Amino acid sequence: MPKVRFKPGIEQLQGTLFDVVFKLSPQGKPIVTKRPDMTGVEWSEAQTTQRQRFKQANEYARAAMADPDVRAIYESMAANTKRQPYRLAFSDYFQGKDLLSR
Repeated sequence: MPKVRFKPGIEQLQGTLFDVVFKLSPQGKPIVTKRPDMTGVEWSEAQTTQRQRFKQANEYARAAMADPDVRAIYESMAANTKRQPYRLAFSDYFQGKDLLSR
């Protein structure tokens, strides 16, 4: 169900409405797209492997954000690079940087 905030006009529209997806880019700009139809898609072995890597990166980033010491490191790094700490941890997994094993 879409979320609509009315002020002088429509301030923000986010969610899905029928086959249309409303979302915001990381820069805050609105994006309107058609909902993808993924029925009948057969994933290749490389796609399945990459999806598994993304799942593992997500698990690493969640664990890193749950650990107060590691989270503090990522928050200070994020302040310097103007990125979100979670996304830094996510990308660190792919670069082989593991701050949890310290």
